[in-house]
Parts: sequence; structure tokens; C-alpha cells
Amino acid sequence: MFTRALFAFFLCTALPAAEPASFGAALVGGKPELNVRARYEGVRQTGLLDAAALTLRTRVGYTTAAFRGWQVAVEGENILAADGDAYSQAGLNSAAGRRAVVADSETTELNQAWLAFTAANTTATAGRQRLVLEQARFVGDVGWRQNQQTFDALVVRDRSFAGTTLTYAYLDRVHRVFSRRHPQGRWDSDSHAMHAARTLPGGLALAAYALLLDFRNAPANSCATYGASVAGNRPLGPDLKLTGRAEFAVQSDHAAAPVSYRNEYVALEAGLAFRRAALGLAHERLGADRGVGFRTPLATLHAWNGWADLFLATPAAGLRDTSLRATADLPAQLALAARHHWFKADAGRLRYGRELDLMLARKFGPHLAVAAKAADFRRASPAWPDVRKFWLQVEVLR
Repeated sequence: MFTRALFAFFLCTALPAAEPASFGAALVGGKPELNVRARYEGVRQTGLLDAAALTLRTRVGYTTAAFRGWQVAVEGENILAADGDAYSQAGLNSAAGRRAVVADSETTELNQAWLAFTAANTTATAGRQRLVLEQARFVGDVGWRQNQQTFDALVVRDRSFAGTTLTYAYLDRVHRVFSRRHPQGRWDSDSHAMHAARTLPGGLALAAYALLLDFRNAPANSCATYGASVAGNRPLGPDLKLTGRAEFAVQSDHAAAPVSYRNEYVALEAGLAFRRAALGLAHERLGADRGVGFRTPLATLHAWNGWADLFLATPAAGLRDTSLRATADLPAQLALAARHHWFKADAGRLRYGRELDLMLARKFGPHLAVAAKAADFRRASPAWPDVRKFWLQVEVLR
């Protein structure tokens, strides 16, 4: 299937009229990249032994300069652990079977390797690559985890119309964060993602999407999702804005999904943005039908329903997440982010629990960033554990 996508890619490209540089100049004039991230993650969870993951992620890559519209990139990454059995690597290490999971498995992988062609305002990229659509709620790179999620894909983006970006992606394989050693580390895919985004005068942002996901070795996650969103802001004064966002989507079973269902997704956000701070209220509803919760198998999930990661999969009774969020620029160039979540079932009155998330970060110039982060989930039902997590992270980017 990927071979057919590559064939279509070459058919839809045409040589540009001008030749900007030599091939040798494109190679020499490229951009090397280095990202090194050291992180400690500690987990305390009801019913499990504590986990302590001290990991080092090194990512090295190179992207050539454009030559007749063509560009090539390659990137590899390595994740090491000081003590790989001090935490469960999503079940890969039996010696840590009773410990809490930290989904940062030790691995060495080819993270990206792609070929791109640009003609006028259209770019087609084939190969292993990052893909993030909008806020990564449904398709993202899971950037928080040490091992990034990437895709063997053909992605075409067009910006021919002012303020408009059209994206089509054919996804042939999903390289998930659990590493290639994990049974669910790679999903064989025959999926299509279509996304249209337009920014109107005044800053109003509109988007619509269709995601037809088919995973041959994970059929329960196959689904069809259609949705739209609108976001914008309105000035209330020289240093104050009213912000808002709304999104709605419907989802049903697709391809080899074993259960027929129909679910809805609703997200509403409203807030105030000051010059150095912001405060907002958000509500997200992920429905459930026939014991199947709304599915988001390709999302950057950590960013959404609490940093404790208890709701990476939507419960069978659905999920309603109401959250109060605040950010602030503090003295000494510190940045604060805080969230408080209240979780309950979408069907029925069952309360799952509440969670407090805090993060303090500081950048030291363009190449060094330090962050401390914590999540504290307190259960309201014995079906869920109490979970406390703490992170300390140092990242170097070149």
C-alpha cells in the first residue's frame, strides 16, 4: 500500500523551471540538529511498586537545503536508562513487572527519513516523518515521551489560498512511543487523514477534518472521525483579551473494528489572556456507546486529560473533563502552568476523581531549557488508583 502511495507521490510532482543551487551546495548548506533531553520521572501509584525512571534521550538529524524543490532529512534517536528495571517499560522488562509504568523504553531507532518536493505553494513529503494536525488532539507526535511517535506516510500540504492550509496524509505505519521492541510498538495502517484550516481577518480560526483510521494489527482502534472547530479572541483592553474555542466531532467504527458504535466529542474553552498571564475554563466530553469510549489512538494524549495519564484510553462509560487552567510569566524568567481537572463518566453519575497539575519552566537562551513538573490524581472511585508523578527535566537543543 505504501508503494502505491510513493508512486502517486512521484506522479504528482513536476520539475520547477529554475534551478536555485547545485546538489553539492544543497548538501553542504543543510541544517544539522541535535536534541538531548535528560529526565527523571518518579511515579507512586496505588497497588504498584514505585517507579523511578532516569532516562537520556539523544536525537541527531540532518536536513539538506532545497535543490530544485527537493529536500531530504534523516534523524535517529537513542533512549538510555540509568536503571531500566527501576520502572516498567510498558511490560517489556519482566523484572519490573510490579512497578508502575513509565512509557520511555530503552531503544535506538530511525526516527525520521523523508524526501520532500515543493512546487509553488504545495509540498509533498514521503517517508518516515512527524505529523501534527492542529492541536494534536487526534493526530500528533506525542512529544512529551522520550520516544517520539512518527509515521511512514505520504503527506501533501497546500497553501495556495491566503490564510488556508489543506493537508492530506496517507498513513502506512505508525511508530508508537513504546519502541519497536514492543508488540504494540508499530501499527500497520491503511489510514487517511484530511484537514483544512483557515484563518479569517480578525484572527478567527476555522478547521475541519476527516480521519479514516484502519490498523490491521490493532483493529479495535480503527475508527472514522469527522469534526470541525472554531477559535478566536476579542480584545477587551490594551493588555486583555477574551479567548474562546469550540470543537465538535462524530465517530463511528471503521474497517475491521470489531464493534459497531457511534460517539460524539465536544470541547469548549473560554478564558482571559493578560499581558503576562492567562486564565481559562475548559470542558471536554468524550462519549461512549455500547461499551466503547471515543477513541483517539494517534493523539498527543498527555497534553489533554491530566498529566497523570490515567485517561489515555477513554473509559467504557465515556469521560467528562472539566478543567481550570492558568499560566503566568514569573520573575527570574520562570514560566508557570497550572491545571485542576474534575473527571466523571459521560454516561451516569460516576465520578472518577480530580487532579492537580503544576509545571515550572525556564529557558536559558535558545538552546537550554529546564522544567519541573508534577501531577496528583486523587480517585473518587475504587475503580481508579491514586497516582502521583514528578518530573525533573533538562533539555539541550542545537
